Amino acid sequence: MQIPTGTVELVPDPDDPDGVTVLVNGVPSSYLDLADARVLAFEYMQQMAAFVERLRPGSPLDVVHLGAAGCAFARALDAHRPGSRQLAIELDPTLATLVRDWFGLPRSPALRIRAGDAREQLAALQAGSADVVVRDVFAGDRTPAHVTTREMAEEVARVLRPGGLYLVNCADRPPLTLARSEAATLSAVFDDVAIVAEPALLRGRGHGNVVLAASDDPDLLAGDALARDMRSLPAPARLLHADELRTLVGTAPVLRDPEREHPEHADRATP
Repeated sequence: MQIPTGTVELVPDPDDPDGVTVLVNGVPSSYLDLADARVLAFEYMQQMAAFVERLRPGSPLDVVHLGAAGCAFARALDAHRPGSRQLAIELDPTLATLVRDWFGLPRSPALRIRAGDAREQLAALQAGSADVVVRDVFAGDRTPAHVTTREMAEEVARVLRPGGLYLVNCADRPPLTLARSEAATLSAVFDDVAIVAEPALLRGRGHGNVVLAASDDPDLLAGDALARDMRSLPAPARLLHADELRTLVGTAPVLRDPEREHPEHADRATP
């Protein structure tokens, strides 16, 4: 089906009559289990959910999703945290309308869907209005540069409440040039940063998703329990934090908006 930003297609799961994948411009963007909203099939979403579980367990949350597609993560969070209030930003207005019709998503105020550019819409949000901001923005299989910069991270920090959580989905391949710079960038803004990915990707093999988490709460991303949670996922993942993260980041540059770039004064990662 044609939409303003390209095409969208629903592909039934041949192994599960209740499963469907949303393809946007040919790229798998969401998987939904129509019988169970709690199911998250994409591994990076399972990793994100493990981070969110650490934040006020059992309590409702205010969450902003930058990049919505089929709203699979928002739908699952609504099922796990009843009473949460969520806002999903989707660039394509037609896609935003279609997925609500197709999947019977939670209604406002549980889940609002707003059409527009992620960064522009984020700038319009009230300071200190969100517990979690999730960035899952792609143009094809790439993240638009304007949502990866320090200035973008500063805008997220403005919107988050104290102790809030910023989650980023970064698609990369060895030597993880983008993921390393994204970690450096977040470390220039937030007090603490961690990343999680499949061990093979961190060892220099393949292409996949790296999840970055950032917070000003020194306890949220620390401790052995979180690393164990990641290792216990259906696809075991490795968490890098503190010294391990600093080693990975090395001298990767902080990403800046073009008019703000000053390479000779580039920040360094200090998570």
